Amino acid sequence: MRNAIAILVMVLGMAAAEAKGESPGATKPVPRPEDAVAAWTVWVEHDLGAAGVPGASYAFVHGDRLLAAGGLGLADPESATPATADTLYSICSISKLFTSIAVLQLRDAGALDLDDGLAEHLPWLAGLADAHPDDEAITIRLALTHSAGLPRESDFPYWAGPDFPFPSADEIRNRINAQRTLYPSGRYFQYSNLGMTLLGEVVAARSGRPWAEAVREGILAPLGMGDTFTSVPEARATGRLAVGFAQRRGSPARERLGPFDVAGVGPAAGMASSAADLAVFARWQLRLRAAGGDEVLRAATLREMQRVHWVDPDWKTTWGLGFEVVERDGTTWVGHGGACPGYYSEFGILPEKELGVVVLANAIGAEVGLYARKAAALLGPALEKDPPAEPPARDPGLEPYLGVYDSVWGRTAIVRWGDGLAAVDLVSRSVEPDGWVEPLVHETGSVFRRRRADDGSLGEEWIFAVDEAGRATAVTVHSTPMAKVR
Repeated sequence: MRNAIAILVMVLGMAAAEAKGESPGATKPVPRPEDAVAAWTVWVEHDLGAAGVPGASYAFVHGDRLLAAGGLGLADPESATPATADTLYSICSISKLFTSIAVLQLRDAGALDLDDGLAEHLPWLAGLADAHPDDEAITIRLALTHSAGLPRESDFPYWAGPDFPFPSADEIRNRINAQRTLYPSGRYFQYSNLGMTLLGEVVAARSGRPWAEAVREGILAPLGMGDTFTSVPEARATGRLAVGFAQRRGSPARERLGPFDVAGVGPAAGMASSAADLAVFARWQLRLRAAGGDEVLRAATLREMQRVHWVDPDWKTTWGLGFEVVERDGTTWVGHGGACPGYYSEFGILPEKELGVVVLANAIGAEVGLYARKAAALLGPALEKDPPAEPPARDPGLEPYLGVYDSVWGRTAIVRWGDGLAAVDLVSRSVEPDGWVEPLVHETGSVFRRRRADDGSLGEEWIFAVDEAGRATAVTVHSTPMAKVR
């Protein structure tokens, strides 16, 4: 009897909810990939403006397929040049991935072993004072995982503006005699541009050609990456390099930065590329992981590079062979970020989701890591199901509501979401979509209601005001109006 009563109460409750227009337990709307990209771009475009970042470019791939690529804002505000998927940026430390791949190519060819000491291939490195001579050798493997105990930088103030005086390769070699190791080798993680620079020297020594030539001929040319350059000056010569800007320092304005050349630090930070070309790089990795074989690198070698080889004593910092490998938002991210004078960049693949994300921006401090995470969080669910051969047609009656709405508290965008609409909170810093994208269900006329993320029931009304032509001019939520601004 007690169970029968409980069932009756549940049924009556559901009926009451339906009578009020609610739908408990309703399936959460799944966006189409293009909906996810649209929600992401409108959020990032707003955030770039709020942060004073002139422009950004992006690319998203799924397996061996390009999902979307484009640009937001300006590559050069002075000339009003728009950012596009083909705009070039300094990618700084993403360069380390190419250097690391070149090292593993040599390992696979039998030209070196990862457990070789760096000094075995670079005799002049003997001038580096070892502050901990009784510990293990400084090996290629440890340099790849940033755990060799090396100083972070060569002993020059090259990160200081406004001129950024990067040293030549000869100057780095000559200054080695004035440096010493920082930690015992194999003890701690210490990110090291010097270590990756030394690996570039190993590539040159063992391949018999300059590092830049080894990367161009061994990686870029075979992959058809014609818009990736081994130096920023090469990229600048094309006329397509975005202009870089400094961090905000006590003022909303950003300082326009002049040209720079990382010179001898090239293997660690010297390359430039576009979002479209880095999408080719991401597709290659996902393709090689999925199909196997030997394309530029053996599939087994790429997988070896992209699993954890170093765990710091804090159990939080993890690294592969050249690649950062980390758990983020419940899944594995493999890739690298970059930060050079005027440019921030993020490159990542999510192997479990077969997803690749590239975000490049032309300002120090641009939150490219957050942008990449938000993109992955939106695209993941959108890609879980195979798209129908012919997606159902869009309801043209929803078109008049799309746009950006403004109040003194911030802005909200209305975008398409599945078969309906969604409100995108343009101020939210949340990564999880439930924290910044709210599906809206059409109720009647110009009234919609928010579908709750927890149980699918319907919440507050979103009441749109429309003009004589049927175009929305404002929306009222919780009795607070927001005017449509575009």
